[in-house]
Amino acid sequence: MDETTTLPFDVKLAASAELVENTLRKLLDGRPLEGELYRPERLLKAMRHGVLNGGKRLRPFLVLETAALFDASDDTAALRVAAALECVHCYSLVHDDLPAMDDDDLRRGKPTVHRAFDEAAAILAGDGLLTYAFDIVSAVETALPAEAKLALVNKLARAAGIGGMAGGQALDLAAEGGNLDEEDILRLQAMKTGALIRFACEAGAVIGNAQPADIERLGEFGAAIGLAFQLADDLLDLTASSEAMGKATGKDAAAGKATLASLNGIDWTRRQLDGLVAQAGDILEPFGERAETLRQAARFVADRQK
Repeated sequence: MDETTTLPFDVKLAASAELVENTLRKLLDGRPLEGELYRPERLLKAMRHGVLNGGKRLRPFLVLETAALFDASDDTAALRVAAALECVHCYSLVHDDLPAMDDDDLRRGKPTVHRAFDEAAAILAGDGLLTYAFDIVSAVETALPAEAKLALVNKLARAAGIGGMAGGQALDLAAEGGNLDEEDILRLQAMKTGALIRFACEAGAVIGNAQPADIERLGEFGAAIGLAFQLADDLLDLTASSEAMGKATGKDAAAGKATLASLNGIDWTRRQLDGLVAQAGDILEPFGERAETLRQAARFVADRQK
């Protein structure tokens, strides 16, 4: 067993977050890349505000840990793909916080980008982060075979796009005041929240040149913990304070949005979370002890307090 496996999970997560944060800082400096004429400083500041504001960096962590199953976590390529995914995730938060969407003033305890700057800057910052993600993955500095880069670009585009996160957000907006059944909610959540988490788990396997069956298995793991992440989020929206969360809570109920937690209750939700953790562990069984950190990640997702 690798000596890092014995470290507490929060220590491993924090160390990974620091690596990703440092990578993002370098990627978002003021120096134009080849083919760029200039990087507007105010736009860069808005992008940095949206992405360099703390956070657990769970999605990048999953990229690195699934890559570790195939001895690829130390590759610069894995770290760059992890950072690219965080750019996509943070773009979605910047846009979700806009008045036309969720209309939030706080994100991770700090003013949202449109509050710290203005709405136009927030829109452009999100646009910049989204497009930069594909630049990062496809760039020569991401030293992967062309086939792997193409697979990652395709998977990330689909996870972020109309059949993934963006489509899920559209369904979420349409659900305000409506009556969704459990099947509708599961579809919405698998798209809005689960798609990027599933991509994170598949991406590490692609980077590690895994067999298709292993890529699919890790995708199933990602789907399970993606649902757990959303269930935990819904539970926190019902039970946690805005101060603890660093953002507004109780907004789903106020908007008339049904969630699995609100439909079925707190005790049911906690039982479902335990079941998803067990399911995730079963999916990882073929990887043995090498997947212990991923098992810990599943439990972390289910038990998180913010």
